[in-house]
Amino acid sequence: MSPEEVRAILDRTGAVRRGHFLLTSGLHTDLFLLCAQLAQYPHELGPVASALAAPFRDAAVEVVAGPAVGGIILAYEVARALHARAIFAEKGGDGRMVLRRGFVVRPGECALVVEDALTTGGSTRGVIAALRDAGAEVIGAAVLVDRSGGAADVGVPVRALLTMTVDAWRPADCPLCRAGVPLVAPKDAQGGLPLR
Repeated sequence: MSPEEVRAILDRTGAVRRGHFLLTSGLHTDLFLLCAQLAQYPHELGPVASALAAPFRDAAVEVVAGPAVGGIILAYEVARALHARAIFAEKGGDGRMVLRRGFVVRPGECALVVEDALTTGGSTRGVIAALRDAGAEVIGAAVLVDRSGGAADVGVPVRALLTMTVDAWRPADCPLCRAGVPLVAPKDAQGGLPLR
């Protein structure tokens, strides 16, 4: 699947948003990819998941893991394509990603991490750490969109279907803040609620 095809699917499913958004990392941006919009359409997500799985078909992946909440459906669909198990990691009380809900991995089990959108890599690194802490061997990360332009280092090889460089600013340096554009939490109802 070409990057142009991926972008067309994201546009078609309403995943591409423009405005003034607060990212999980605390950075601000003018372009947000709300990939959950894509997950509403199994007929669109299926081919995307197959394309994400393709580079890992010969890697004997046994378990695919994604971060809650955004990576749950994607992990499930990539695992389906790889005939593997699907699990997810979520934030624990200390803010670190952990495996809960009875999810376990065997020592040395071959694991793949999936992520819908990679910016700084924090969530992906957190899932990798949770898997490694449980004894898995993490062989890579399959990413729908790498917003870092390939700059994010998560400690394993990253294969992205679409790589783009998206502007992201610290709040003190944000031109949209200086222009008075309302800051939005993009994952809240109807595409975002103003934060101020």
